[in-house]
Amino acid sequence: MHLLHIDSSIQGEFSVSRRLTARAAAAWRAAHPDGTVTYRDLGAEPLPHLDAVAAQARMTPPDQHTPAQREAWQLSERLVDEVKQADAVLLGLPLYNYGAPSSVKSWVDHLTVAGLSYDPTSQQGLLSHCNFIVLASRGGGYGEGTPRNGWDHAEPWLPHGLSLTGMAPRFITAELTLAPVVPAMAELVPLHEASLAAAEKEIDNLWTPVAAQR
Repeated sequence: MHLLHIDSSIQGEFSVSRRLTARAAAAWRAAHPDGTVTYRDLGAEPLPHLDAVAAQARMTPPDQHTPAQREAWQLSERLVDEVKQADAVLLGLPLYNYGAPSSVKSWVDHLTVAGLSYDPTSQQGLLSHCNFIVLASRGGGYGEGTPRNGWDHAEPWLPHGLSLTGMAPRFITAELTLAPVVPAMAELVPLHEASLAAAEKEIDNLWTPVAAQR
């Protein structure tokens, strides 16, 4: 069994999404002690944005690629292969300016390539095999009935962005993560703590530890 663990937060040790992905990775290891893990940190080492060279590489036969096009194509091959090799994928998804981090958008752009992640003729996704868990964090509250209901454009976008690949994310979300550090949100700390506890509980139930299986 193989896990692909991806972080994207730029907040380092203060990141809630990193805390959640670390917890999920530990749970996965406990359930798969002989498994292997690939780790990618989009926050510390962001991928290049999709540019004209990468776009042209997708419309040019590989044997006719320029050196720059070949490099862009090989990056997509590596990223797609990371997912193909994984039985489970963990993605940390913080909310920045009401959307996904640009590093996650770049990952999706480089991952969505005809012939690599989906069949160009049938439009069949080639990455539907993996268990795709998204650990999301949001500084505020964006649920139904809140003043900013619908302002979270990361969670609704990701399934659409990856739809061609066949990857179907399952979201586990912790809200109001700024409440402990923003004085104006102090009264929301209990709601944040409840949201975080619920997310952690859901993570802990994702996989059964080997010890519990015996």
